[in-house]
Amino acid sequence: MHIINDRFDVFIYSHGGPGGGIQTLDRCYFDPNVFRIILFDQRGCGKSTPEAELKNNTTWDLVEDIETLRKHLGVDKWLLFGGSWGSSLCLAYGQVYPDTVKGFILRGIFTLRKQELDWLYQDGACYVFPDFYKDFIAPIPENERGEILQAYYRRLTGDNEEEKHRCAKEYSRWECRTSKLVPDKESIDILENKVWTLQISRIECHYFVNKGWFKTPTYLLDNVDKISHLPCCIVQGRYDMVCPTATAWDLHKRWPNSELCIVPDAGHSSREPGITTMLLKAVDKFKDL
Repeated sequence: MHIINDRFDVFIYSHGGPGGGIQTLDRCYFDPNVFRIILFDQRGCGKSTPEAELKNNTTWDLVEDIETLRKHLGVDKWLLFGGSWGSSLCLAYGQVYPDTVKGFILRGIFTLRKQELDWLYQDGACYVFPDFYKDFIAPIPENERGEILQAYYRRLTGDNEEEKHRCAKEYSRWECRTSKLVPDKESIDILENKVWTLQISRIECHYFVNKGWFKTPTYLLDNVDKISHLPCCIVQGRYDMVCPTATAWDLHKRWPNSELCIVPDAGHSSREPGITTMLLKAVDKFKDL
């Protein structure tokens, strides 16, 4: 956990994945002369230990971790900032503890609905990236590819260490290749970090095959009314292949108090220039909240 500036309004940053961990550049959106900034590694990733641990690692465990942090740090109300899985976690926390939230900045909206997971892993993005998808499914026997996430999960939680690390790298490679409109060297270099690839692949599969432990398939959208009175800025890349724009649109329609900005020349990553610019503008809007 990293805490910067204990004097002003508070932003808590929820990273993606789940299992992605905090990166140094994640704090670049916040002016430390204006905001107090809290960044934390979720269970099983980054500096949190044990690494890649799945036991007691659910959405609701993370929601309670965030609330524990709020109480520990003496924060009355704070602003929530998260992208991709981080947007899911912000929504889940806000719906449980709406009275502790002042507003949201969400990017690359993801709500763990079946059609969202199917799009990325089963029948959607593969039509845009057939060459990359061929590599993604290569570790899985053909007779198991009808349920690709479950097949990966069995191997990522199995006892064959060589197979586990091969699957971790290919799973992570697929996500890295599809996250930017134009993939770059930075996106691929991280695949040489075996700890990171195992963390993000194991934890993501764990959450996805368990449907986020949500009570209904559309839980996060169905409960938007609990937070719809709060301001929200939604930043979405038009060509997001990981979390397509339709989900951001669905959230925006249910949240009258939200503002949706679709970046015309961007994919999923917060590191793309158009996404970064709009996130910085969104943070500026909250300076006088």
